[in-house]
Amino acid sequence: MAQSIFITSAEGHSGKSTVALGVLDALSHATARVGVFRTIARSTDERDYVLEMLLDHDGVDLGYEECVGVTYDEVRDDPEAALATIVERYKAVEAQCETVVILGSDYTDVSGATELGYNARIAANLGAPVLLVLNGRATFGEQLGSAEARSPEEMGQLVPPALAELAHARASLFAVVANRADPDRLVEVVEALSSAVDAGRLRGAKVPVWALPEDRFLVAPAVRDVQRTLGATLLKGDPELLKREVLAVVIAAMSMVNVLGRLEESALVVIPADRTEVLLSTLLAHSSGTFPSLSGIVLNGPFPLPDEVTRLIEGLGSPLPIISTDMGTYETAARIMNTRGRLAADSDRRYDTALAIFEQHVDTDELTRSLGLVRSTIVTPLMFEYGLLERARSARKRIVLPEGGDDRVLRAAATVLARGIADLVILGEEVEVRSRALELGIDLRAARILSPFDAVHVDKFAREYERLRAHKGMTYQRAADTVTDVSYFGTLMVHLGLADGMVSGAAHTTAHTIRPAFEIIKTKPGVSVVSSVFLMALADRVLVYGDCAVIPDPTSTQLADIAISSAATAQQFGIEPRIAMLSYSTGTSGSGEDVEKVREATALVRERAPQLLVEGPIQYDAAADAAVAAAKMPDSQVAGRATVFVFPDLNTGNNTYKAVQRSAGAVAIGPVLQGLNKPINDLSRGALVDDIVNTIAITAIQAQGEQA
Repeated sequence: MAQSIFITSAEGHSGKSTVALGVLDALSHATARVGVFRTIARSTDERDYVLEMLLDHDGVDLGYEECVGVTYDEVRDDPEAALATIVERYKAVEAQCETVVILGSDYTDVSGATELGYNARIAANLGAPVLLVLNGRATFGEQLGSAEARSPEEMGQLVPPALAELAHARASLFAVVANRADPDRLVEVVEALSSAVDAGRLRGAKVPVWALPEDRFLVAPAVRDVQRTLGATLLKGDPELLKREVLAVVIAAMSMVNVLGRLEESALVVIPADRTEVLLSTLLAHSSGTFPSLSGIVLNGPFPLPDEVTRLIEGLGSPLPIISTDMGTYETAARIMNTRGRLAADSDRRYDTALAIFEQHVDTDELTRSLGLVRSTIVTPLMFEYGLLERARSARKRIVLPEGGDDRVLRAAATVLARGIADLVILGEEVEVRSRALELGIDLRAARILSPFDAVHVDKFAREYERLRAHKGMTYQRAADTVTDVSYFGTLMVHLGLADGMVSGAAHTTAHTIRPAFEIIKTKPGVSVVSSVFLMALADRVLVYGDCAVIPDPTSTQLADIAISSAATAQQFGIEPRIAMLSYSTGTSGSGEDVEKVREATALVRERAPQLLVEGPIQYDAAADAAVAAAKMPDSQVAGRATVFVFPDLNTGNNTYKAVQRSAGAVAIGPVLQGLNKPINDLSRGALVDDIVNTIAITAIQAQGEQA
């Protein structure tokens, strides 16, 4: 039977979806098979976006329909029959999982203690302890998702009636989370809730209490939410920018000059559709860089834009979303102010912010331990990736990202900063990078933006590069031209200690990324070549494949270097190295030039690093499969148990890692460059945002090792 947790609240709009996402993320790092179950769906007209967000998490592999219990209509028609259906459908999900996050109703139909009582009955019948979410905000006067904070005393007063409902239904209380609490009074809120919970419980273990602070960007509606509320149409602009949060509303039913003076950062500007001069001036102000960056424009009223104005807007090429509604100004403004934000999987900033807040304020180790979960011995790709982030966070390093003009890099940077993985320097012109970040609705305030044409740095780097390449006849003038290239600029930052590592390659070739490292960083003592590995996260373990990206046809000496470097990389990432030197022959069964190269490389590894377990030449099946190993090399300490696979050439390595990635569904993390004095890592030009985040974490961990 799965160990489950039931998340419910005492009233609506508590933001318990944030808590559910945090709990789900924490559980997915402790167990291999995590499920999600929504007891009562929000709506019958559209899919439940909270459930969709949770199902979109990498740790969940379930379909939407199987994870829904009943609808509000079914509960109203026959509460007992609905309860029986919920239990039946939950059991089908439970049978597939080790742990299940169960989400209670959202108070969208019936409000008050009655609904909490029904949620408590469901929890009791599912045998799941309750994580009670309490709203840190008043339930009246909310505008654009923001409301007045409740005092610690008011928070404490919410506890007795909630405990009474749980006790009446014989539901077990697991923990209490105050969500959207006053950021300046978190400790007081926890103390008040702890006292109230202790006073209301006569026996049992102490209940954990945590408080999550209100975050304005997490609760504010996005432009897309406003569009949905108004039933508006997107006229112009980038649909991706509909994700941006709305922090203010400006009613622009006045002259152009008066409107410009009232513009605010991240505001939604409501303009009567017949005030085209105000529309055009607002678009120009947003693009100018001298006025606040806006979230979008709402044109209201039943007035079509003249063709000449439409043509002029198209010529401006502004990505700012312009949405249109036929409503009057008052109704438009009122609906916007009452629009609530949604935490959904497609909102990168909200998603990252929600996870970051949960990780910072909830003891996830205590959470999983209190649930009785024992950390799995299996290492799933998600567990491994989480371990990378945790290790990177443990001693934050400064990583330079040369490609500040790539949206993927900016989105990854926002995730890295939000979750505290590393400190970042992004190369680019500050106005351009920060303007694009605002357009994308991501937060890069904590990043340092540095121009590769900054005169002070160019002079310093040119003098150092001239010194390093003097033997090649380098002059100061040529050096000054060279170091403005972002790869050289970033590499020199690492070389001179202004950054601990560099990640590039999303928009540049591998050669462009690593050539400066060969010239400036150079290889470690005793290592003749720079090579690479991929960390191959399979369903239940992580393997190391090298070299799959750098050296086309290594010599036996270079193969030995690759093996020793790969073993060191494996150790750095918590993988016990057992090295298989791969060939088309196992042991003494074959001969030929290629086999002899591997045999010689194996002997060199044993000579140079006698502490390492290494076997070669060996075929892949004998290295990876215990049954084959028992037949071919029964006495080997590596055969059938290899963790580090060294390929005889780039052709074999590159094709093998891609075959395993595609055929076995493995997550290929890399390439991770090794052998350099300081960490420089290359990205695939097809890298996804998650790939970039992982590579930044890997680079930070390598930097920790360099400075240990």
